[in-house]
Amino acid sequence: MTSIETIVNRQILKWELEKKETEQIEEDRPRPSPIVTISRQSGSRGSYFGSRLAQRLGYQRLHRDAIDLICESSGYRKRIIESLDGRFRGRLELLAEAIVTGQIVDLTDYARQLCKVVLSMSELGGVVLMGRGGNFILGSKRGFHLRVICPREKRIENLIKYKKMTTDEASTAIDRSDENRRKFAEELFGFDIDDPRQYDMVINSSLIDVEDMVNIAVIAIKAKMSKLTYLDHDQL
Repeated sequence: MTSIETIVNRQILKWELEKKETEQIEEDRPRPSPIVTISRQSGSRGSYFGSRLAQRLGYQRLHRDAIDLICESSGYRKRIIESLDGRFRGRLELLAEAIVTGQIVDLTDYARQLCKVVLSMSELGGVVLMGRGGNFILGSKRGFHLRVICPREKRIENLIKYKKMTTDEASTAIDRSDENRRKFAEELFGFDIDDPRQYDMVINSSLIDVEDMVNIAVIAIKAKMSKLTYLDHDQL
């Protein structure tokens, strides 16, 4: 079993155990911990920030490879769906189809599976989702959506320092990553990945330490979630 498979299995097992613990409770069922999505520029330290934020919240950090593995595996998808509350499970197809027909530009099977997986994760909660357009799928009333940015020169400096790249390697890696992420958001969702309106918070990491970024994010996440508790969840 690969390290990615281990991470995925551990998180799904956690969701399965949580379902068993609460399946006898029909009323006043505790709301799941919210999902957090993070979009980041290469070299912004957004990945490390995601790891630290997940640790602070007690969540599992799931990156692109883990999400793709789940989308490609019918077995993993089945386990996740079976972990859902029965009422949400019954609405999942309708919710996913509404997103696909209303927001998705590239109507591939992958896009449909991605919507179902991310929607399911948002209901189960307790994860920090790195990339894959989670914010575009979930919208403003599901989860908390962050984007981490940083000036190009600082991003190059970070890749040289933390990834041991040369200046040319760092520059090339940033250009390639920026283009791939921009195209993914535009071609699949029809959105500009740099549009600040698509996020709850955009953080420029150039002059803010990662631990301070985590502190700021935790305060904002709690503030938004307290607001959402006043809304009718079934209508979100």
